[in-house]
Amino acid sequence: MARFGDGLALGPDLSSAAVSAVEQALAPLSAAPDLVCVFISGDDPEEIAAAARRAALAAAPALMIGCSASGVIGGGRGVEDAGAVSAWAAVLPGARLEAFRLETLKAEDKLIVVGMPEGQDDDVVGLLLADPYSFPVDAFVERSDDALPGLALVGGLAEAGEHGEARLFVDGDVHEDGAVGVVIGGAVSAATVVSQGARPIGPDMVVTKADENVLYELAGVPALEKLEQIVLELPEDEQELAGRGLLIGVAMDEYADEHERGDFLVRGVVGADTDSGAIAIGDVVDVGRTVRFQVRDAGAAEEELTALLERFDLAPVEGALLISCNGRGQAMFPDSDHDAKVLDRAFGPAGVGGFFAAGEIGPVAGRNHVHGFTASILAFGRAGDR
Repeated sequence: MARFGDGLALGPDLSSAAVSAVEQALAPLSAAPDLVCVFISGDDPEEIAAAARRAALAAAPALMIGCSASGVIGGGRGVEDAGAVSAWAAVLPGARLEAFRLETLKAEDKLIVVGMPEGQDDDVVGLLLADPYSFPVDAFVERSDDALPGLALVGGLAEAGEHGEARLFVDGDVHEDGAVGVVIGGAVSAATVVSQGARPIGPDMVVTKADENVLYELAGVPALEKLEQIVLELPEDEQELAGRGLLIGVAMDEYADEHERGDFLVRGVVGADTDSGAIAIGDVVDVGRTVRFQVRDAGAAEEELTALLERFDLAPVEGALLISCNGRGQAMFPDSDHDAKVLDRAFGPAGVGGFFAAGEIGPVAGRNHVHGFTASILAFGRAGDR
């Protein structure tokens, strides 16, 4: 008997699918589960909410958390753009589970997030699911290392076509805003990995002039001029990739002799100014940091995810949560199953569940970040192993 299980059910009746998915996830377990995660894709937020409540009843007395999604992952496959429910169940002997619901309060000219549990010495990891419209997820995650030092956060943004359409589930309740999650502590063997799916092009460069997220000079050369030099020197196929969407990586270890794939925090290049020669990127970068331009394609994404899992330091993996970007499924690969299949090859018969997110949360080089086009993974090893 197993400690982790997953289930997947499709169909227009989301409530019935939710019960079926939970029952599938519970079937192989050696004991009653401590935690059940449920992810639901569908067109009607109220039907999703009703299905979540049915799932909570089916999972009881386990703690259940989850959210609405554009697609779900379970049963060794991914499903997008269809009514479907995935469930993932975990038996975690010796674990401490502390569910939370986060809300924002206005205080003068700033927002204050309330509801996060106070950190404890035996905290291992936090699972965070957020509404992209009402919750300041970027600021919260970026500052989490200061407020909760050492606590890795894994998770993603719920699907919400418009403000108020996201649904977040925790402990039998359904919410339309904020964030929910669970802190897992105690005797738990867990590890995280984030695959950003990008590969570097051109040389490492030191940022020599910048202001917030605007880079004016790279290696003493106007940033846009430097970018044009690099792209013109690329082979034609890579020039085409750069034209589809250029990225930039910020080196996480300034002292490394060389920086290769996986050594960067990858962000988008979001604009350029021909008059000033500056480029704008999706993060703040200080003068003196090392950066390198990046491109993303299906081959790079598969190679990086496979390589990261090959050197994963938790063996054997008995169960895992997979939060994959909604731009990675059938938008990047031949089908929606790609990331689920890579994990299946790497982990074997582990119970794997998850969803396609509108933004992924996970640590890179020991700090939590919000990402795009990534696969963020929380894996669990044998009970008692740390």
